[in-house]
Amino acid sequence: MTASGLPFDDLIAHPSRSAVLGEVHARPFHPIAAPRRLLHFGFLTDHAAGRADREALTAYCERQGLPGPGENAKHHRLNLADMALRWEQHSEFTTYTVEMKGDAEKPFSPDPRGLPSIFSGLKAPGPHLLSVDLHLMPASAAVDLETVFDPMSLSAAQVVNGAAIAATDFRAVGDGFVRILVLDRQLDGKAAGALVTRLLEIETYRILALFGLPLAQKLAPSVGTAERELARISTAMATGEGLEMDNKLLTQLTGLAARSEAEATEAAFRFGASRAYDGIVQQRLQAIKEEPYQAWPTLSSFLSRRMAPAMRTCQMLQDRQADLSRKLTRAANLLRTRVDVEIERQNRDLLQSMNERARMQLRLQQTVEGLSVAAIAYYVVSLGSYVFKAMKDVGVLPIDPTLATALFVPVSLLGIALTVRLVRKRFER
Repeated sequence: MTASGLPFDDLIAHPSRSAVLGEVHARPFHPIAAPRRLLHFGFLTDHAAGRADREALTAYCERQGLPGPGENAKHHRLNLADMALRWEQHSEFTTYTVEMKGDAEKPFSPDPRGLPSIFSGLKAPGPHLLSVDLHLMPASAAVDLETVFDPMSLSAAQVVNGAAIAATDFRAVGDGFVRILVLDRQLDGKAAGALVTRLLEIETYRILALFGLPLAQKLAPSVGTAERELARISTAMATGEGLEMDNKLLTQLTGLAARSEAEATEAAFRFGASRAYDGIVQQRLQAIKEEPYQAWPTLSSFLSRRMAPAMRTCQMLQDRQADLSRKLTRAANLLRTRVDVEIERQNRDLLQSMNERARMQLRLQQTVEGLSVAAIAYYVVSLGSYVFKAMKDVGVLPIDPTLATALFVPVSLLGIALTVRLVRKRFER
């Protein structure tokens, strides 16, 4: 007999299950067809700015009578008339992409600032990061790439196995937009949607990856100064002597290590993010399947020539910071060891001095005890002489009082010495 139904009747979903399953579908491609024009904007946003931006977009959608993004949504698409708006929110930035009908003959016309838009009521959620003007046109349009783009920076390639041509110079022109031209040879709607999305992502993540370069250039002089300061302190450690000098060097070394660690901590996220964004750029370049077009460099070769040095600069500076941190730690440990050894040597000398003082005090005490015995014996013998004289006068003492006093001296000395010794031993116990 075969049992029916699921093998488990007590399944409890993990709280993150839905988010993990939906992540691969979080930002789907939307089919488009030439001629089409996309204006893409990117803004830096933190958590608070992202939440405020989602609320503003939700209010805008309500005014238009359209559904807004969900509470935890990371992307949303609005379709109004012949235009569309795509909103995406990422960990540290937010993008808006306006999609509209494009000219089939003349690229990037008219100027994007003069285009009418039903989305003009939206507010920038944060500092402006990038603007991209992407124009998808039929390949039949007679377009001279050298006229449209700067010939010195122009890169062009056949993409998607030759189904289209993508060209750009990665320069922001007078209107502030970086222009990307796509000539459609035989793209279907899905392939065209995937291609333009990846090209926009290449430009977006290129800018974000290069954000680490200004920080690296800013921190490079400080790292160089710290390295020279460490060399000076190390030389002073090798030539200087004395606890006072070591304490002074340790204070300088500790301050230098604190400043270096603060700078490294500040830069760690930015450099790590730059590496991650650069990896995404390389993935997107592989996904569009570039092939050379005429004599122009491909997008990947152009970016590798320009971006790779910037990424190596960031990596090099981070490596220098890590190496400096290790050297500072070793120098500080060495200097602390020297300080500890010097303190132990001083403690040893102090203990020896204390032992010597204790021995001197003991000798002095013994001397005082001897004198005390003599003094007490003197008084006891003096008292005894009076007793002996009195006894002689009454006829009780048969010998001379002077002789009796002389015989009493060693007895009194011995008795007093024994008494003092017994008292000292009692106190010692």
